Amino acid sequence: MSISINIPDELYQQALVIAKTHRVPIDEVFASAFVDQLAVWQRLQQRVVRGNREKFFAVLDRVPDVEPDEADRI
Repeated sequence: MSISINIPDELYQQALVIAKTHRVPIDEVFASAFVDQLAVWQRLQQRVVRGNREKFFAVLDRVPDVEPDEADRI
């Protein structure tokens, strides 16, 4: 399958450097990045399914209600 997408020039240039460095077609660089990102989304979806709202709030209830240290403030 072939598709056409618009990407920022800076991203294309970075991909081009990677393709030249590894001596692979630029299409392969983008396909590989796409596959990696899909895997991240799939893992995230699996975690969502395992999530439990009640457990999440139970953990939050154990967090002390105090102001952050001065060093932790922006």
